Amino acid sequence: MTFYEAVGGEDTFVRLVRRFYEGVAEDPVLRPMYPEEDLGPAEDRLRLFLMQYWGGPKTYGEQRGHPRLRLRHNPFRIGEHERDRWLAHMRVAVEELQLPPELHQPLWDYLVYAANTMVNVPTEQPARVDGPTLPVTPAD
Repeated sequence: MTFYEAVGGEDTFVRLVRRFYEGVAEDPVLRPMYPEEDLGPAEDRLRLFLMQYWGGPKTYGEQRGHPRLRLRHNPFRIGEHERDRWLAHMRVAVEELQLPPELHQPLWDYLVYAANTMVNVPTEQPARVDGPTLPVTPAD
């Protein structure tokens, strides 16, 4: 049995993504990142991606090809604040599914991982009195 089947299939992913985008629709930080007036197409894309990722139908790949998540999100400024807002809405959506821990945890862990990989601007240090704030880049 795939994870997709174990969590309840398409219905579960419809609920998850719909609830997530209800939060995004009202979020002043995230909503401007979605240029379409209607969030429906973005909702469809995320739902199809997650369904395919977790072992469901391959519709996302058939329609859009390889996910290339970082490339597709690169035009948008995604810092820690935007990531945290995204995760806050996703947390609500995941919690509302009321999955058992053995299904909840891998789903949540993946979403945190994915959100972290989308961050594409350096972490900024707090402003200093003696000079300008410079971006901090992670050590290799």
